[in-house]
Amino acid sequence: MSKFSEVAIVNKKEIANKVFVIEFKREFDFNPGQIIGITMSPDDKPRLYSICSGNNDKHISILFNVKEDGKLTPPLAAANIGDKIWITKVHGKFVFNNELAWWIATGTGIAPFHSMFKSGQNPLKLIQGGRLKSDMYFSDEFKAMNDYVRCASQDTGDGLFEGRLTKYLNELEDIPTNINYYLCGSTNMVMDVRNLLITRGVGFDKVITEIYF
Repeated sequence: MSKFSEVAIVNKKEIANKVFVIEFKREFDFNPGQIIGITMSPDDKPRLYSICSGNNDKHISILFNVKEDGKLTPPLAAANIGDKIWITKVHGKFVFNNELAWWIATGTGIAPFHSMFKSGQNPLKLIQGGRLKSDMYFSDEFKAMNDYVRCASQDTGDGLFEGRLTKYLNELEDIPTNINYYLCGSTNMVMDVRNLLITRGVGFDKVITEIYF
C-alpha cells in the first residue's frame, strides 16, 4: 500500500511575494498544529508542512515560500488548479491544549497558529515577527485577538514594533513564568527565543517548539 494519497489542488493564492497558500480537498481529520508531507511525485521524498487551515474548513491548506533552489516549492508554486499532488498522513505533536500560553512565530512558521486560531483556539498573546509588514501573513485575521504584536526588523508603521521579536521580548518588564510558550519558525529564531525565555526564568518544559528548516 502506498504511503501517499493523491489529491488535486482546488485553489492557489500568492499572498505575498513568492509566498503561496494552496488548498486541496479535505479527506481526513487532524489536530491544529499537526504537519503533513507533500510531494509532486510519489517517487520523491515528501517535504513537511504545517497545516494552515482550521479543523472545520472543508479544504486543507498549506503555506509556503518559494526556495529558488528547492526541488518542491518552485513547481508547487507553478502548479495549476486541478493538478495532482501527493500527501502523507498527518502527524505531529505541536498541539495547543487551550492552556495559558503565548504563541511566537516568524515567517511561514505562523501556519500552525493560523490553523489553531481558525479552529477557535486563542493564546494570551501572539507575537509575529518578520522583516517587513508584508511578512506578517494573515495579520488582518489576527487583529481580532486581544493581544497581537507585530515585530518588523526592517519596516515602520502604525501598529508595528520596530525591531526583531527578540528585542521586543527583551524590553518587556514582565515575562510570565507560569504559562507555556509555543515557538515556530527558523532554527535561529527558535533557539534565540528559547534561550531568552529560559534566561528570564521560564522553565525548559514550558517552551514547546517547531522548527522550520
